[in-house]
Amino acid sequence: MAKAVRMYETGGPEVLRYEDVEVGEPGPGQVRVRHVAVGLNYADTYFRNGTYPVPLPAGMGVEASGVVQAVGAGVTHVALGDRVTYTGFLNTLGAYSTERLVPAAPLIRLPESIGFETAAAMTMRGLTSAYLMRRIHAFEPGDTILLHAAAGGVGLIVSQWARLLGLNVIGTVSTEAKADVARAHGCDHVINYSREDVARRVRDITDGVGADVVFDSVGKDTFMSSLNALKRRGLLVCVGTASGPIPPFDPVLLAMKGSVYLTRPALADYIADPAEKATLARELFDHVAAGRIRIGINQRYALEDAVLAHRDLESRKTTGSSIFVI
Repeated sequence: MAKAVRMYETGGPEVLRYEDVEVGEPGPGQVRVRHVAVGLNYADTYFRNGTYPVPLPAGMGVEASGVVQAVGAGVTHVALGDRVTYTGFLNTLGAYSTERLVPAAPLIRLPESIGFETAAAMTMRGLTSAYLMRRIHAFEPGDTILLHAAAGGVGLIVSQWARLLGLNVIGTVSTEAKADVARAHGCDHVINYSREDVARRVRDITDGVGADVVFDSVGKDTFMSSLNALKRRGLLVCVGTASGPIPPFDPVLLAMKGSVYLTRPALADYIADPAEKATLARELFDHVAAGRIRIGINQRYALEDAVLAHRDLESRKTTGSSIFVI
């Protein structure tokens, strides 16, 4: 019998239930995948607490890696026995499971050079980092970025990728231990936001100019400091809301802060085209296989410990990537 983590109501981590599930055979356009590792992402908490509403009961998780066990009619890009990884949104919800049916379209074939645990730790974070580095802005060597949550899963990949592009990376963290992690992964400067004024420090580091681009995954608590850290006509990329959603604001604020730009991208829109997704995945896999980007799996959990994993994630006890090992 397969196992899965499901929820029947929204709320805190305690609403997650680990239970037996029937999997069945794949229908047209589906495959059955036996999971080896499952990704733990902050976005998972948004489904759990109702920020991202879904019909209940529902599965949990949107990212995993494993082996194709059965293939439904019409599926041609993966075959029985293929090593695969996937991420998505509503179309892949239910990844916290030992085995499941999933639409074939999101599946990416894994090269032999990438292990299952590495894949589960980096598919969502890595593809997010890929589009942030390769699609959001035309970076030039010497450009400065401010990266919030620099010791997180996306932060550690972005900082390494930014170093490959010759960027000046300023990262924010909450503790000295996380500062050490951020420096080891490519941050040229680290700001401890719990005791330093982020915008002021960015101005000091950049001789008063400000950052070309700010990547803000925190949201409500950092929105104004992110705007204040930008150079004139800089770009604020709102990639998450860990502290809560950004309050409504008058767009004239962007003019007052130096005619700055703001975007709120979503991974789904950057991997919707199969060719573009393949290009981003190939570049990501090449960097990881060559050792140019290291994927730090700093927390491993059993699937039945999903409640603990969510508590650790929301209390900011984690660094780098976290996975469930099946």
